[in-house]
Amino acid sequence: MKKAMISVILALSLLTVPVFPAFALSEESVSAPSAILMEAGTGKILFEKNAHERRPCASITKVMTLLLVFEAMDSGRLRLDDTITSSAHAASMGGSDIWLEEGESMSADDMIKATVVASANDAAVALAEHISGSEDAFVEQMNVRAEELGMGDTTFKNCNGLDEEGHLTSAFDVALMARELMKHEKIYDYTSIWLDYLRGGETQIVNTNKLLKTYKGITGLKTGTTDDAGCCMAASAERDGMTLLSVVLGCDTGKQRFADSAALLDYGFANYAVRELKLPDDLPESLAVDGGMASETAISCEIKGSIVTGKASSDEVEYVVDLPESVQAPVECGEILGSVACTLGGEAQCFDITAAESVEKASFAPVFARLFNSLTTL
Repeated sequence: MKKAMISVILALSLLTVPVFPAFALSEESVSAPSAILMEAGTGKILFEKNAHERRPCASITKVMTLLLVFEAMDSGRLRLDDTITSSAHAASMGGSDIWLEEGESMSADDMIKATVVASANDAAVALAEHISGSEDAFVEQMNVRAEELGMGDTTFKNCNGLDEEGHLTSAFDVALMARELMKHEKIYDYTSIWLDYLRGGETQIVNTNKLLKTYKGITGLKTGTTDDAGCCMAASAERDGMTLLSVVLGCDTGKQRFADSAALLDYGFANYAVRELKLPDDLPESLAVDGGMASETAISCEIKGSIVTGKASSDEVEYVVDLPESVQAPVECGEILGSVACTLGGEAQCFDITAAESVEKASFAPVFARLFNSLTTL
C-alpha cells in the first residue's frame, strides 16, 4: 500500500514539472564571443550572443565575394568556363592560397573551387579582378551589396578577409549575406567537396570545414582564421526540411569553432521545426465583378514559404482570407484584391490575392457590339 501511494505521488508530481526545451543553450555554453543561429528559409533568429558586435571575420568575408560571383553568373557577366588570369596583385596574396603565379590561368570553376574549398585568398582576388576590373572596384560593390542587404555593422576593405584596419562585420551581418548566398544552390556543389585537385591533379585541396566529416546534414559553408579575427565559421545544415545557419566569430581555436557551430545547430534541430504554408481550402477561384464586361475575374495567390515553430508544438497554421464579395470594374490583371494571412504561434505572414485577368468596365459601345455579333450569328 505504501509503495502504491508513493507511485501515485510520483506520477502526480511529474504532471506538474514544467516543460523545458529538449536541448537548452545558454550564452555561457557558447565559447565564441559573438554568435547567432538563424532558420535560413524565414530568417528567424533562434539564438544570438553579441550578434551585432563589430569584429573582423577573416575568410568569412569570402561569403560576400562568392555572392557577387554567383550574381555575376546569373547576369551573364561570368561563366564557369571563362578563363581567369592571375595578376601580380592576386599572386601576391599571403595566407591561405593556391600559389597562383602572375599570368597563370584557370577556369572560373576552378577559381571558385579554390576559394570555397581551400579558402584561397589569391583565387578570390583573381575572381574579383575579372568581374570588376580591380579588387578596389569589386570591394566597392561588396559594400553596396552589404547596404542593400541591411548589413549595418559591416565595412569591407578587401575581398578575402586578410586583416586590415576597419575591415569589420558582425555575426548578424554574416548571417544575412550567408543566407543570401545560400539561395544560389550551386554553391553547395563546392561547399560539399571534401578533397579535390587543381592544375590537372598537381595541386590537392582539402576543405577547411571539418564538420563535413562529422556533422549529420552539414551542407557548408565557410571558415576563416586570422590573428585579429580568431577562428570563425558560418555553418549551414539541413534536416527534415529545415535549413539552419549558424555563425561564430572570434573563437580561440579551430576546435572551439567547430564545437560551437555543432552546438548551435544541435540546439536548432532539437527544438524547432518548420511548417510549410499552402493555399487555404476556403480560397475561392474567382471574384464577382460589378459593372464589368465579365461578371467575374479569376484570382491568384502565390503562397510560398514556411513558419518556424517549436518542434513539440501540435498547433496548426491558421489561414484568414480577406477578400470582398465583389469588386467594381475595371479590373487590371495583377491588381491586388485582397490577402491571405497565415499565423502560427505568434508568427504571421501575409500574401496578396491578385486578379488573374483583366475585366473592362461595361459601356454602351462594346455591349452593343457584342449583342449585334450574337444576333448576326443566329
